[in-house]
Amino acid sequence: MIVEVLTVGTELLLGQIVNSNAATIGEILAAQGYDAHYQVTVGDNPERMESAIALALERADAVIVTGGIGPTPDDLTREAICAVAGRAMKFSDEWAETLRRRFAERGWMMPASNLRQAEYPDGADLLHNPKGTAPGLALSHRGKWIFAVPGVPMEMVEMVTGEVIPRLRQAAGVSETLVSRVVRTWGRSESRTAEILEDLYQSSENPSLAYLASSGEIKVRITAKAADAATAEEMIAPISDEVCRRLGWAVFGFDDQTVEHRLLQMCEERAWTIGTAESMTAGMVAARLTSLPGASRVFRGSVVSYATDLKEQLLGVDSDVLDGGVVSARTAGEMAEGARRTLGVDVGIGITGSAGPDPADRPVGAVYVGVSTPERTATRRLRLPGDRERVRTYATTAALHLARLGISGKWWNR
Repeated sequence: MIVEVLTVGTELLLGQIVNSNAATIGEILAAQGYDAHYQVTVGDNPERMESAIALALERADAVIVTGGIGPTPDDLTREAICAVAGRAMKFSDEWAETLRRRFAERGWMMPASNLRQAEYPDGADLLHNPKGTAPGLALSHRGKWIFAVPGVPMEMVEMVTGEVIPRLRQAAGVSETLVSRVVRTWGRSESRTAEILEDLYQSSENPSLAYLASSGEIKVRITAKAADAATAEEMIAPISDEVCRRLGWAVFGFDDQTVEHRLLQMCEERAWTIGTAESMTAGMVAARLTSLPGASRVFRGSVVSYATDLKEQLLGVDSDVLDGGVVSARTAGEMAEGARRTLGVDVGIGITGSAGPDPADRPVGAVYVGVSTPERTATRRLRLPGDRERVRTYATTAALHLARLGISGKWWNR
């Protein structure tokens, strides 16, 4: 089955919002075995929206439209679908009452414009939206399907996975189940990872392997098709075990498990606490760690020592070390040790570097990470690509992984 993805919103064309929905839906469709030959973005213009939907229906079996089903005048997806399918607009008293109830439960006055979200093309099913006020739409039209889901990413994912995919599977008469497991790694390039797994990749059709690179991490997705989920998981297990055996220390988690989750888990297992001393990243490592519920059990705090003198005053970094260069391995190591002393933690992460765009005392992208545990202190020099924000983001991820390796006692073997 071919499924086309249509994202709606002038703000996407202007670059005011990154079009993450197209990538997310594409990944979901690929994981389920559907072909997506085109992804199209169109602004909030009724004629162009109608043309885009009509063209999608010509070359695909189904189209998923995301965005344009809110309560404001520029939310025109419902009207465009009516025009393309030749359907009248209907009004759902049931959904209108649901809207009123949801607003009342929050103690809010519902604007009259929200009742637009109770409108739908004649013949369409309203799809339940547990995380928002706009229901999705599913319309069968001349043997093909038109789906509309909200543009809010959290709502979109919930509805595509929970409402759209089951309907696509039913429409396609799919009785088999597709199951994927993602092995998450860090520390090797995508090309090197592919070399290590080359024979598995070439010889495996079901399960199959795919590689996904993101923020310095490499994900190995193993997908199996079987009569049921349990059988598919049994097929995946030996391949997953072999992938983990070959990639060894680089593997840190599976599926949705993040490095910060694993790092906090490792600290809790050892009854260790952790804190950070950050210069270039200015608290980004701490923010990643504290994004998880329960982080307070092991995370004590962070010292953002952006100014050079604060590295000495707050963290006790030796002035001779700072005179030799703020962006250095010795500075990162002493920052990590200073975090342990100042914050009273077992594990300290220190990070300093040059994010640019103008070079400081080191080239742009030069980053030093220090990790100090009760067992030892070690530092690592990184050379990271990209603009300022990319360098900072990659440095944050690297610091978390180097701390993970330090706690495990593996440090950073290559």
